[in-house]
Amino acid sequence: MELHITCIPGDGIGPEIVTEAKKVLDKVAEKYGHNMIYTDILMGGASIDVHGVPLTDEAIETAKAADAVLMGSIGGNTTTSPWYQLPPNLRPEAGLLKIRKALNLFANLRPAVLYDELAAACPLKEEISKAGFDMMIMRELTGGLYFGERKTIEENGVRKAIDTLTYDENEIRRIAIKGFDIAMKRKKKVTSVDKANVLDSSRLWRKVVEEVAKDYPEVTLEHMLVDNCAMQLVKDPSQFDVILTENMFGDILSDEASMVTGSIGMLASASLNDTRFGLYEPSHGSAPDIAGKNIANPIATILSAAMMLRYTFDLDQEAAAVEAAVEAVLKEGYRTIDIMSEGCEQVSCSVMGDLLAEKIR
Repeated sequence: MELHITCIPGDGIGPEIVTEAKKVLDKVAEKYGHNMIYTDILMGGASIDVHGVPLTDEAIETAKAADAVLMGSIGGNTTTSPWYQLPPNLRPEAGLLKIRKALNLFANLRPAVLYDELAAACPLKEEISKAGFDMMIMRELTGGLYFGERKTIEENGVRKAIDTLTYDENEIRRIAIKGFDIAMKRKKKVTSVDKANVLDSSRLWRKVVEEVAKDYPEVTLEHMLVDNCAMQLVKDPSQFDVILTENMFGDILSDEASMVTGSIGMLASASLNDTRFGLYEPSHGSAPDIAGKNIANPIATILSAAMMLRYTFDLDQEAAAVEAAVEAVLKEGYRTIDIMSEGCEQVSCSVMGDLLAEKIR
């Protein structure tokens, strides 16, 4: 199978971690008989330095022509980098917003997994963390409060700000279908999170999700109010499989879920459109303070590549091989500096990539 992948190394540690992800993908291709075809484009500060803008139209067209996009990280030091002396629409992160819009990436996937070997880093009590957890936060990315009409006015001498929360049934249906499709690849459970006791948008959300659920009889659906979900994430995270929710709730809950894993360097993410196309990236930032030192943790990017294999290319076996390699290397006690603990062996970014590639079976 030919896999056409556009790579965005980006800024900071981005080039280093993307290099290691390619190393693992190449080993997957070798073991399973695929052909990886990479095309690199510039985005963020790297693009500003060359083209004067964070993302060119030509780069977007290159991304559109691929099957998927694998990204490192975007941005730099916001206080010292000249990139942040530019107008907001020309700063590095503007490229990310532009590509999301151009590629119609409406579904954000944020897995949160607690590995046995990293359980000590989990901030939850041991009686909770010992159960482990493996969940997927499914967040609608292009609608809701963040994209609704907004204005600030003065009314009777009093300043007043208005933000509008709007969803139509088609926006809800397409993210719900993605959520149920992904649940079918996992433990076949969807927890739909809303605020249906207060918000009309949530009541519509709940109705449409229930309509979609009828097409997935194998999947168990439960509804949960967002405040309860926030509590349950720290009380019993093992109960969740796929959490399906709207933009603002997903923004908050995905950050909460990431913190209970104890290590942001392990967190993958993906943004999908209404085809199999997706943009895959680690959840962490560009870490300019450690760029070029070969000490970054590439695992989040490599796990993002595993998500790409599973959700864009439908290569579940290959994705599982990458995930198993991560578990095996952690079990053998190898750690990058960010997840280092007593009794383990510290390795560099490139050595971690080598170790993971060697474990692909």
